[in-house]
Amino acid sequence: MEATNTALILAFIGVGLLIGLPGIGSAIGTATGGMATVGALKKNKDAFGSYIVLAALPGTQGLYGFGAYFIMQDLLTSEISMLQGTGILGAGIALGIAGLLSGMFQGRVCANGIDAIGSGNDVFGQTLIMAVFPELYAIVPFAGAFLIRGLIGA
Repeated sequence: MEATNTALILAFIGVGLLIGLPGIGSAIGTATGGMATVGALKKNKDAFGSYIVLAALPGTQGLYGFGAYFIMQDLLTSEISMLQGTGILGAGIALGIAGLLSGMFQGRVCANGIDAIGSGNDVFGQTLIMAVFPELYAIVPFAGAFLIRGLIGA
């Protein structure tokens, strides 16, 4: 019974990291884009559509964490094994840290693009391409969470 409690505690810590850290990264990234948008609007109000797309882009990391929770949630029972608990913890650490950092840095990439567009440069498409690179490093541990889920079974 004690091992089950420990496994469940580890799993809940993993879930907290899985949801919380990417959410923080998304909040910071979208706020960074939002702040850049406010500044860019002073220079070029007509590009608001481009600004809003770029400012919202770092919000996806939080969604990856929330999505990963849904693939793990059926394991969060009183019958959880130590393997399952540590698997969820591992997925939470991997996706949590990657989502936190990729959201923050993607926000910076997008903010620079927003600033450039505000200054009259036509760099929306190029900014989207550059913003994909940090995004990929949130997608990799999200896919890893699916693989971990497959390995730890039901």
